[in-house]
Amino acid sequence: MPSSHPRGFRDISLELARIGERFYARNWVLGTSGNFSAVVSLDPLRLAITPSAAHKGALTGREILEIGADAQVVGSATGRPSAEALLHLEIVRRREARAVLHTHSVWGTILSDLHVNERGLMLEGYEMLKGLDGISTHEHQEWVPIIANDQDMPRLAQAVGAELAAHTGAHAFLLCGHGLYTWGATLAEAERHVEILEFLFETVGRRNQYGHRHHP
Repeated sequence: MPSSHPRGFRDISLELARIGERFYARNWVLGTSGNFSAVVSLDPLRLAITPSAAHKGALTGREILEIGADAQVVGSATGRPSAEALLHLEIVRRREARAVLHTHSVWGTILSDLHVNERGLMLEGYEMLKGLDGISTHEHQEWVPIIANDQDMPRLAQAVGAELAAHTGAHAFLLCGHGLYTWGATLAEAERHVEILEFLFETVGRRNQYGHRHHP
């Protein structure tokens, strides 16, 4: 029987699985943490998204679900989409993103807790910043908002939307005690953003750990 999904969905699903394998190997999505999505179509809006409680290092692609603009599963699939699907949809709408990736690294979690009272973390003076879309100099100042975590997803999605509206140049945000959300025009760009930001989080964390001051 032919698949009810277009080939684009199958290809995206396989790539999400491969990203899960790579991120798990780097300790960014241990246990069942993290969630990934990519736009399948814009009209109507459809996202391919990882299911709730899935081990991201063991995905095959068959587990990936398709959801609509209301975060409900499209078609006859029986899985449950990530509990944070509303956040993915909010980012796609606000940033016109085509892919959204969420990680739970040690350093991202630590920094989200340490800097929550500042409501964000400033990254500046690092050459790696040039890996972010549209950034051409290490002198760039990248503000990463930190948003209080909340189990009420509609309310959290509203808070995310407000932060994205307030910080239109931000490439990412952190949920306090939780992890990183970033995005891109493609899955490859979103993955690159994860790599850049996770590198910077670890750099800043280790610098603070050893009492070194960075001189941009």
